[in-house]
This record gives sequence, C-alpha cells and structure tokens, in this order.
Amino acid sequence: AFASLVFTVTDPNDLSIINEFRKGLENPEVLKWPENGGDPCGSPVWPHIVCSGSRIQQIQVMGLGLKGPLPQNLNKLSRLTHLGLQKNQFSGKLPSFSGLSELSFAYLDFNQFDTIPLDFFDGLVNLQVLALDENPLNATSGWSLPNGLQDSAQLINLTMINCNLAGPLPEFLGTMSSLEVLLLSSNRLSGPIPGTFKDAVLKMLWLNDQSGDGMSGSIDVVATMVSLTHLWLHGNQFSGKIPVEIGNLTNLKDLSVNTNNLVGLIPESLANMPLDNLDLNNNHFMGPVPKFKATNVSFMSNSFCQTKQGAVCAPEVMALLEFLDGVNYPSRLVESWSGNNPCDGRWWGISCDDNQKVSVINLPKSNLSGTLSPSIANLETVTRIYLESNNLSGFVPSSWTSLKSLSILDLSNNNISPPLPKFTTPLKLVLNGNPKLTSNPPGANPSPNNSTTPADSPTSSVPSSRPNSSSSVIFKPSEQSPEKKDSKSKIAIVVVPIAGFLLLVCLAIPLYIYVCKKSKDKHQAPTALVVHPRDPSDSDNVVKIAIANQTNGSLSTVNASGSASIHSGESHMIEAGNLLISVQVLRNVTKNFSPENELGRGGFGVVYKGELDDGTQIAVKRMEAGIV
Repeated sequence: AFASLVFTVTDPNDLSIINEFRKGLENPEVLKWPENGGDPCGSPVWPHIVCSGSRIQQIQVMGLGLKGPLPQNLNKLSRLTHLGLQKNQFSGKLPSFSGLSELSFAYLDFNQFDTIPLDFFDGLVNLQVLALDENPLNATSGWSLPNGLQDSAQLINLTMINCNLAGPLPEFLGTMSSLEVLLLSSNRLSGPIPGTFKDAVLKMLWLNDQSGDGMSGSIDVVATMVSLTHLWLHGNQFSGKIPVEIGNLTNLKDLSVNTNNLVGLIPESLANMPLDNLDLNNNHFMGPVPKFKATNVSFMSNSFCQTKQGAVCAPEVMALLEFLDGVNYPSRLVESWSGNNPCDGRWWGISCDDNQKVSVINLPKSNLSGTLSPSIANLETVTRIYLESNNLSGFVPSSWTSLKSLSILDLSNNNISPPLPKFTTPLKLVLNGNPKLTSNPPGANPSPNNSTTPADSPTSSVPSSRPNSSSSVIFKPSEQSPEKKDSKSKIAIVVVPIAGFLLLVCLAIPLYIYVCKKSKDKHQAPTALVVHPRDPSDSDNVVKIAIANQTNGSLSTVNASGSASIHSGESHMIEAGNLLISVQVLRNVTKNFSPENELGRGGFGVVYKGELDDGTQIAVKRMEAGIV
C-alpha cells in the first residue's frame, strides 16, 4: 500500500503549478476540482487532467468558459504534451513555452491573451500543432513569428488567424518539410509570398484578408504546391496573372482570389479544374469568360468582354489584350480597357476611324514594360503607333510589316533590340533613344519606304494629319555621340549626291524639251558646249571652249569640278571655273565665228579665237553637226 501511494502522488512541482493555475481563475468551480486539495494524478484522477505516473501530461479545458490569466511558470510542467485551453476567456500575458520539449499539441485559440513573449517558441522541438487564432496579441504594434519556430521540425498545423501577426511572411515557413496546414488569415501581413514556398508540401494555405496594405506581388509560386487542397488569397493586393500552371494542382478543391488586383485572361487550365468552389470576384480579369468545370463559381466585378460563359470577344479586343499582356498590364490601361468595343471612348490611348475600327495607338509615357506583341498585326486599319518613352525591350515583331496602312511607328526612348524587320510600305520609323540600336541598325536599311527620324510624337493627343514619308535619314546632332555623328556623316555623303542627281534629272527633262523647240527656230544655234578650265601649264593661258552645233537643241556646260548645269534659250550661260560666258558673247568675240578668227581645223570641227572685254583670251571649237 505504501509503494502504491508513492507512485500515485503527483510531482510536487507539477502540483504547485496546477494549484496556482486554479487560484488565478475567476470561476475555478467550473473545473470541479477538489476544494480541499488532493492529488491530480491520484485516485480519483482530477477532471481535465491526464497524468503519466506522477507527472501531468495533459490539461484539457476546452470551452469551459474559464476566466483569468495563466501562471507564468506554466513551462515548468516539463512533461506536458497536450495543452487544450481553446474557447475560453483566458486573458493577460501568455507565459513562455520555452523548454516544453515534449509539448506536441497546444491549442490556445479563441481567448483574450494580449501579449506574447519573445521566447515563447524556443525549444518546442516536438511541437506538431499550434493554434493561436483569435487572440488580440500585441494589438498596438503587432508581432512577427521568431526564427526559433523553425526548430519545430515536426510542426504539421500552424494556425494564427486574427492575432495581429505583422510584417512579411517568414521565409522559413516555406522550408518546413512537415508543415501541411498554414492558416494566417486576417492579420497584418504584407509583401509577397516568398520564393521559399516553391514546391512546399502544404495542403491548406490561408493568407486572406490581411489589413493595411495587405500581401502583394505575384501568385506564381502557389502553382508549384501540388499538394494544396484549399487556397485562400482573397482580400489582398496580389497582382499579375493567374499562372497557367495552376492546372497542376490536381488536389485543389477550394480556390478563392476574390478582391485582389489580378489581371489578364483566365487560363484554360483553371477553367478545366473540377473545383468545389472558385471565387474570382472583384479583380481585373479580361477577355472571354470560359466555361468552368467548377461546381460553384463566381466572377462578378471584373473587366470581361462578355458576361456569359463561353462567349467570345471581338477580334480587335483580343489583339489589344494580347498586346496588353506583352507590356505587363499597366494599371491605367487595365482600369480603362474593358468591354467588347475598343471604340466606345473608354479605352485609354485608342482612337478609331469613322468605320469604328482602331486607327491609332497613342501610349507614350504609359509605364509600358516588356515586349511588343505580334497580335497588333491583326489590327489591319491602324495607321499610327506611338509608344515612345516607355521601357519596352526585345524585337519589333516581323508580323507588323503586314500593316499596310501604318504610316508612323514611334519607338523612341525605349530599349528595342536589333534586327528590325523591313517594312514594305511607306513608313516613318522613329528609333532615337534606343541604346541597342545604332543610327542604321541591322535589318533597318533605310529606303524610300522606310525612314528613320527623331521627330517627336504627341504626348497628350493624337495628331490629326498624316506626315509625308521621306527617303532620307535625319538625326539630331545634339543628341548623338561622336561615333553616331561619324556614322551619319557617311550616310549623308552617299545620300546627298544621289538626291542632287535626281533633282538634276527632274529639271533636265522639261528644259531639254524647251531647248529642242528653240533649236527648230535657230538651226545654227550652238547646242553643246564644253568649257575647258585654264591649264596652269598652258603658256598662252587660253580658256578653251568646245561647241557642238547639233540640231536637236540642247546646250551643256561643264565646270572644273565635273558637275553639270543645263540652260536653254538665246542667253546661254556657260560656267568654266570662275568664268561665266553667254553664247551671244561667244558670237561677238569671234565675230559670229568669222573665218578671219579661224585658228585651225580638225576632224571634229573648226577652232576660233576670241578676246573677252577683260582681255581674257579664249579658243572656241565649233564642233560639226553629227559629232558625238
């Protein structure tokens, strides 16, 4: 009997703590423990107490309505494995649980604890379940999970709903290999879901309804958590698109992303998931509403082009939405590009022609980033595209060359990469301010229908007139580096003579016709004339002039530089170096090509001498008709 008494008596230290626990309560009678002391681990065993030998292992008082604080030395119950205090009215400061190395289950939720010590989680190496939901812990400043919790390698369930958790979601939670349930709703968490959550084994993840700024960033990482069955992200500031890989979550049954800033088209992979519940309300989803396989689905307050599942969008809408996808959905466009008609006046930066077809895309300084979508090629009526001063990168899609009506494409001040496609229709292509493009980037050889100019485009309104295209390449010297200036100078050397020659040809044709007409009236009028500049080695310093007396009527004058000008009529003017001579003067100084001024004859004509008024000696060769 004595031996039996020894082994059933509660450990004195445990007995002291449990009596202090009872004394702190406002309503201890609810426990129905002996009033005059006794042995919790003795016979009969006290209600709500479970012992192992003389040591208290469990305290289970769930839902008894107990009021009062807990003893601050509760962690001296060193053999405690289960603590069930949930759904009471315990209050005050939580005691530290540091050192409770055998504690596996701790339910402290739905109470009035107002403070949690910094070392609360230290040494809980066997902890599997911890619930702190619905406690006003550190209400003024909020609190964060300490790194010590990551030592609880056996942790399976961690629920801390509405207990003033603040700051970023700890990265170590994503690396806890046993954690299956993480419920952190209605706190003050902010920032993104850390990348450490990639491939996490979580089955339930609740991050919904964070106060303040809420959680933000992409939700791409959740698509890697293939064990998820419940995912609640609603009531935050998550942005970006729903990842296509969401379809990999074959165990998922409940998905809520209500009230976020998610954008884009609903991926087909999500539409095909046989979910029990799917909540997409209050976002910025666009495009068509797919036919969902979810049992219960809601998608109100979005920017869908249609309201009925399975209804398609207009082709122009889809082209613009694919463009929007490429430039990462800037908020201003997301907020205004809704509905199924881009010409209804609400689509920012879009103008339409009289036929209600998109004609102008005017989005300078619009916070565009990303790449240009080939889908713009489907807007066959577009005439002008202004995308300057954004942060666009990558290539200009080759499909854009099919835009036959496109006259202006302004991509200045971006980060476009070469090579550029070759447009086959007249186009003003503005490229200055792109560091990766030189003055004549590969694939952008300037031609009469593909010109490059630094001309500015409007920033607040769409221009009403279409400028003429040009074949020349124009650059602003003040905006170019020395290397670019040198490159442009080489281009100018090639282009200017060609332009001059074309101008000369244009003038020559009507003048040629006029001279032919005059030659009919004056058969003897000289029609071709060559002036040889003075030769310094010539001792008589005579200016030599050759005249062809053809009947077809044209007169050509050649100067010392080799360039030519064409004149017609009686007052033929011939420039030789610095000497300008009219045909009439030649007749006068040679006495109308008198035989007495004849210097000699050759196989090509007769040479006459003459002297100008200033004493300049000239020799004029009058070529015989028919000599070429």
